Amino acid sequence: MKHVPDPNLPVELDGGRLRRDGVQCVLDPGDEFGVEAGLRLVEEHGGEVTLVSMGPPAAAEAIKRGLSMGAHRGLLISDDALAGADALATATVLAAALGGRDFDLIIAGVESTDGYTGTMPSTLAELLGLPQLTFATSLSVTGSSVRVDRQSPDGYQVVECPLPALVTVTAGVNEPRYPSFKGIMAAKKKPMEELALGDLAVELDVRQKVVQVTQAEERRAGQVVAADGDTAGRIADLLAEAKVI
Repeated sequence: MKHVPDPNLPVELDGGRLRRDGVQCVLDPGDEFGVEAGLRLVEEHGGEVTLVSMGPPAAAEAIKRGLSMGAHRGLLISDDALAGADALATATVLAAALGGRDFDLIIAGVESTDGYTGTMPSTLAELLGLPQLTFATSLSVTGSSVRVDRQSPDGYQVVECPLPALVTVTAGVNEPRYPSFKGIMAAKKKPMEELALGDLAVELDVRQKVVQVTQAEERRAGQVVAADGDTAGRIADLLAEAKVI
């Protein structure tokens, strides 16, 4: 799970990077579906949900949000040396933190709202040597296997693999619950483990460099094509000029 600048507010930049200090940050909305999916599996099969995040100390607030939803414990990897980490570095650090632990299933969102690379979960699965099921719109566990309906351009595919595994879930997988007052109070007493980069047997160059940021080009006015005998041909010519056909 990830602590991100509130995606409902205007983006603020600090040089070539997103400003995180002094702006309102929240648990990434896409990660709430992963938390809910884990909680439902535990309610059905037993076990525990552990929330894992890499970020600055303030990222603990995202974990607390998930704990108040009903998760059991949190793990935060936080170190000043990790500022500016890209998706590969993030996956490498998370793999180092999780590699020696027992787990049945890792659940992640498809992509974060502050990065949108969509590559971190798959990289993490590769580093941990896990099978991965992506873009899940439904999720179930039976015995020692996990089964998902995987969203595709043509509908969905039913895919199954053995546990342990990694799954990414879409916003259509469930409806996340709201933390209750009881859950918020209980979250304050739940265990939160904190690790620094020095606690992990990993060395890496974690900084990505943004060399330039430019304003996006404003949307141009559209062109109206009159309905006559040559309408279809004119539209085809315009699409060809735009290099979309």
